[in-house]
Amino acid sequence: MTSLREKAGNFLRALTVLLGGGRGSGPVDSVAALENFIATRSSYVAQKTLYGYVKTRMGTRYPAMFEDANIIASLNIAKFNVFAACLSDMTIYAVAAALDGCPCGNDARAALARRCYAAGMRANAGDAPPEFSSQECIAAFDRRLAETEWHRAGTADNFTASPRALVKWAPIADSLKKYDTEIIENSVKFGWRDIREQFRKRLGAATVCGEWAQQWAG
Repeated sequence: MTSLREKAGNFLRALTVLLGGGRGSGPVDSVAALENFIATRSSYVAQKTLYGYVKTRMGTRYPAMFEDANIIASLNIAKFNVFAACLSDMTIYAVAAALDGCPCGNDARAALARRCYAAGMRANAGDAPPEFSSQECIAAFDRRLAETEWHRAGTADNFTASPRALVKWAPIADSLKKYDTEIIENSVKFGWRDIREQFRKRLGAATVCGEWAQQWAG
């Protein structure tokens, strides 16, 4: 029988591989590369911040979570909901930056954002629990798009959904979370800083713009 220590070790090793995997270093110079960057970085930030907060809050009791089916189920639900919020923030930011100065209008920007968001949801559908609804997340994203001011979306101020989602969904008692809200939200905001820097360095905006403008016109 696998011991508790072995379960914890196996989980953490798998998580390390997951958080470090799929990050790549090539240019973001196509619509496909844009979709991939958005999806992988959203997954990375979601899981790093979620598991980091849970581990910090639980302290020495962290390994015990592997013996509690309710905590594991709650953590899985949280993982998908936090990812959906991260994906929402990163998609709008990345599309705004990639199409900044592009002659295509806001309808084209919204269409590319919907495509990238849907691609990210599909790529991470995997073992989604029945309590999680990707359709509800897509509907919420559409409502956000309707209110998006694209000339302001390509800034750090756009990252509003992911900090709130971590506070809401982390499987920690509300009586404890109320003391952590500011710290949690700041940890998520900080987690995005390096991602934005990577993205700006690797973005080939002219080629993404050209490819999408051609597809949109066709």
